[in-house]
Amino acid sequence: MRFKTLALVAALFAAASAPAQTKAPLKAEVIHWWTSGGESAAVKTLADAYRAAGGEWQDTAIALGEQARSVAINRIVGGKAPTAAQFNTTKQFYDIVDQGLLNNVDEVAIRDGWDKFLPEVVLNVIRIKGHYYAAPVNIHMPAWAWTSKAAFRRAGIKDDPKTMDELFAALDKLKAAGLVPLAHGGQGWQDNTVFTFVLSNVGGRDLYLKVFKDRDPAAIKSDAFKNVLLTFKRLHNYVDKGSPGRNWNDATAMIITGRAGIQIMGDWAKGEFSLAKQEAGKDYGCIAGFGPKSLYVIQGDVMVFPRSNDPKVVAAQKLLAKVITDPVTQVAFNEKKGSVPIRTDVDASKMDMCAQMGLAILKDKSRQIGNGESYIAPDQNGALQDVISNYWNRDIPVEKVQRDVLAALRD
Repeated sequence: MRFKTLALVAALFAAASAPAQTKAPLKAEVIHWWTSGGESAAVKTLADAYRAAGGEWQDTAIALGEQARSVAINRIVGGKAPTAAQFNTTKQFYDIVDQGLLNNVDEVAIRDGWDKFLPEVVLNVIRIKGHYYAAPVNIHMPAWAWTSKAAFRRAGIKDDPKTMDELFAALDKLKAAGLVPLAHGGQGWQDNTVFTFVLSNVGGRDLYLKVFKDRDPAAIKSDAFKNVLLTFKRLHNYVDKGSPGRNWNDATAMIITGRAGIQIMGDWAKGEFSLAKQEAGKDYGCIAGFGPKSLYVIQGDVMVFPRSNDPKVVAAQKLLAKVITDPVTQVAFNEKKGSVPIRTDVDASKMDMCAQMGLAILKDKSRQIGNGESYIAPDQNGALQDVISNYWNRDIPVEKVQRDVLAALRD
């Protein structure tokens, strides 16, 4: 009995002396396409925030959005899904929702009140039949124009253009000074970005919605839309011979080095300026649009959560949804990414002048409008992009392009 008592005491003492077992971190493999310098710096803030919340971030970065989405979908369908995958704030992930291949994050969205701070355009994309199938990461605006202060000084241009006419006048001066007027990467999606810039600024809200949302034949055949297409094509006169196939961040580098004067690109370009230690207003300029009622085209990124019944995976997905929409994470990520936070209840006072400009515009709901992909299906967007890119690169009568756009957008 004495030996049994001593053994019991020893066992209890050993148990009390042993270090407390720590809870295993919630592992989250995240597929994304943030691979440029500025993007990598931004995604690190998400990973750091997830680790600080008790998770373990497993990074799977795949260059190019189309490739990353393809890998994610193949793995989801093949039964080897990641914990989360990046998509754009569009209908890109609707097919896998319809197939029942995603978990919703209703619990997080309802608890944290996403419907109270998200723009309606974003809500309309991520909330499907009353359920939240994606967590928004940021708000991008694809239709910005960026200017090189060094190039402008060399060309004798004092101020950033305030109208489309002034933009073309600046391009002419840059060309005369022996600089590349328009830094552009000749890839289909980049051609489409320039088209969006022209449609939103030259066509205005009504025509923009009639083309993308209503797919109105009369609007697409109109003289107003013809003017948009002709203005878009006119910009091709200002790109250099090295444009075809150029990556967007290489075009941004041309602005950073002063080799080119203007780039039309989304605000993710700002991450490259930040990485190069350039300052908005001093080294580069940013134009969100022309006029006091210019449109703020809302694009962005979301995380979707592949279907799983594993409690640990579901817990990791909920934690990730909570972390990336947290106000502190939102500011940290978007400062690096170049985008603006998804929510208005954050302290954005330390963000740069371009972000402040964007946030100020977003407060006016009449200026908020969805990116084209918010209104049309992925196959329609692909067909439209082909039409726009062909027109950009080839000599095609504008009337034929109008007919081709109409055909591309048919249901």
